Amino acid sequence: MGLSPEDVRDVIAGLGADDSAGRLASETTGEWMYVFKPDVGGQIIYVKLVLRGDCVVVSFHEDEGGGHEEDE
Repeated sequence: MGLSPEDVRDVIAGLGADDSAGRLASETTGEWMYVFKPDVGGQIIYVKLVLRGDCVVVSFHEDEGGGHEEDE
């Protein structure tokens, strides 16, 4: 996608309620994974986060449309 680590950090820091696309439970850990679909430079991207002591990015890529993806 051509995003630097700083770009990724800025996208995550800028996520808001309007970017939220729901949540799903991880089949592996049972933890809630929060899904966001922000517009980044005119491209909708898919961001999946698990919240722990700090934030862990599980998935970060171009949105492929459709429903939620399988757990990673």
